[in-house]
Parts: sequence; C-alpha cells; structure tokens
Amino acid sequence: MASIVWITFLCVLAASGFLLNTTALPPRYGIVLIPPILFLIYGVLPKQRAWAIANYDAGFGTLLHTVRVPVELSLYYLFLYKQVPELMTFEGRNFDILAGLTAPIIYLLHIKNKLSRTSLIIWNVVSLLLVTFILINGALSAELPFQQFAFDQPNVAMKYAPYVLLPGLIVPMVMYTHLIAIFKFGKTNFAARC
Repeated sequence: MASIVWITFLCVLAASGFLLNTTALPPRYGIVLIPPILFLIYGVLPKQRAWAIANYDAGFGTLLHTVRVPVELSLYYLFLYKQVPELMTFEGRNFDILAGLTAPIIYLLHIKNKLSRTSLIIWNVVSLLLVTFILINGALSAELPFQQFAFDQPNVAMKYAPYVLLPGLIVPMVMYTHLIAIFKFGKTNFAARC
C-alpha cells in the first residue's frame, strides 16, 4: 500500500511541473531522492535487515533484476529523443543491462545448485556497483545545481512521469534487493564456516 501511495505521489508531483524548476534551493528533486535514501538506510538497520533476510526469496530477488533490461532499453530510446545523455545508455557508460541479462542465468544456476554462495555474493556486489554507477552518472548529468556531465544534453526525462519512478522507486528497490541478498548469502557463508 505504501508503494502505491509513493508511486502516485511521484507521478502527481512530476505531472504538476513541480520538478521542472531546477534553480530552486534547496533543489526540488530532493523530494524524489531523499525518501528512498532514508528507506535504504532504515532497511539495513539490524531489526529490519533481520526481517528482510528471513523473508528473502532468492529466486524472486534474482529474477527481479530482469526489470533492468526494459529500463535500459527505455533509457536508450530516451537518448534517441534527446531526453537523457548518451552516457546513461549501454552505448555510453551504462553497463547495468548486463545485470538484467544475466539475472535469469544466475537464477537457473542457483535453483539447480550450480552456484556457490560466494558466486552469488560476487554477482550481487558487481550488479549493485553497476546500478550505483549509473545512478551517480544520472544524478550528475541532471539539471541540478551539482551537475557535472552532459551539459549539451542533460538528463531531463527523470523530471517527468513515469520516468521519475526510476530514481524514486525502481533503482532503490533494485539496490535494496542486492543489499539484502549480500547480507543473506554473506551471513549464510559465515554461519557455514563456524
């Protein structure tokens, strides 16, 4: 229920034009980014992390990352329509599509017990680094006071619905799923060694 409220809020916020003012201080886009950051921090606190680890479904958690394939294809088409810079696509600096493409393979190998926990941790760490890298590049190429890249073609799509859901929901969800998987498999590895 909370996610439906958050999705609705983000889409209404974007549709209202509120995010189009890029010179306001503090930056209005903080409304999109700060709550997911707080959620990530809250979600890795000991009590919440323990609950998430106990309820984590490795199969679903891994297959969830296939969402990155249509996201990356969308970013490519947004680039063609001059809504994001090339660096946010797989033709630029964005290799996050590899996590989405390998997720079904990792899933199949996992359910057939063909992957070690260490391999699962490595895949999750690398995939987390990929999504974090593009998140940083996307933020630094947006029309915000701290923009560092892509001044000729900034990241403007994320101010509009439904694209505001990428930094406001999808990316944090993907990141949190990786974090919980790393904690779960790392904890299991540790327990196995004891």
